[in-house]
Amino acid sequence: MSHYVRGASFILSGFFRLAVPTLIGILPFSVSATDIEPRSYSNIPVGLNFLVAGYAYTSGNVTFAPSVPITNGKLETHSAVLAYVRSLDFWGQSGKIDIIIPHAWISGEADVLGETRTREIGGFADPLVRLYVNIYGAPALSMKEFASYQQDTIVGLSLAVAAPGGQYDPTKLVNIGTNRWFIKPELGISKAWGPLTAELAAGAFFFTDNDEPFQGHVLEQDPIYSLQGHLIYSFGRGIWGAFDTNYYTGGETTKDQIEGNNRQENWRVGGTLAFPLSKQFSVKLHGNTGVYSQTGSYFDIVGIAFQYRWGEGL
Repeated sequence: MSHYVRGASFILSGFFRLAVPTLIGILPFSVSATDIEPRSYSNIPVGLNFLVAGYAYTSGNVTFAPSVPITNGKLETHSAVLAYVRSLDFWGQSGKIDIIIPHAWISGEADVLGETRTREIGGFADPLVRLYVNIYGAPALSMKEFASYQQDTIVGLSLAVAAPGGQYDPTKLVNIGTNRWFIKPELGISKAWGPLTAELAAGAFFFTDNDEPFQGHVLEQDPIYSLQGHLIYSFGRGIWGAFDTNYYTGGETTKDQIEGNNRQENWRVGGTLAFPLSKQFSVKLHGNTGVYSQTGSYFDIVGIAFQYRWGEGL
């Protein structure tokens, strides 16, 4: 990459700065604009602990403006995540807290002025903490009490906070961490009709500034607004499947007071299947793909997550 012309280098760094954090967020239990996570707003017995280990593979293309001498942009990401989840009692209502540590290995290539350039990098992404509180329809119950619980309508709130703790080097084009904070408040509603459940969640990402962007002084980003919906069907015996969809828009960046003209607008669809292996172990398979992208960038994601649970009543 040392042979890139300065203008092309600047644009390519912007591509990685935006694309890499988006890809990291595709992890099964991470939060990003591309989150597609069914059953986030459901009731679970209090006093349980969950240890989750997940893997996701992402590949896709990135399209640049015609004025930029960069074409055929492609990325591949192998992502791993380790998460701890604890179900809690919030003044008589159920909730949970997630602590998430993601890691990623990223490789990318693009043609710059007719010559192919590649880059590979690995490291930890920004750690994240997420708190869910159900405010209606999901009382805090013990494992014994939960056996007779039947869901109707649940309304919940969540707040995710990501800290700038991931791999980051302002002198490099490609980084996994983002060197900034973000918070994401969200409102979720879940309604059950027997074995079928519909879930809808709306949220927004708010970012602090990155004061050490590559070849710049300050990188700002507008909020990203997201909406995700799920149709979930329970087959019994702990087996369930879901049809998932996600929409997000916004996020235009400004570097050193120069607007990037890169507002995002994307639709994604996918599916999820989860099933138990034993009383304490379960597996979740998931995948999703882009069906519309304002910028012309499309990614496919497949992944698997293993979960172990323990606690009172198990």
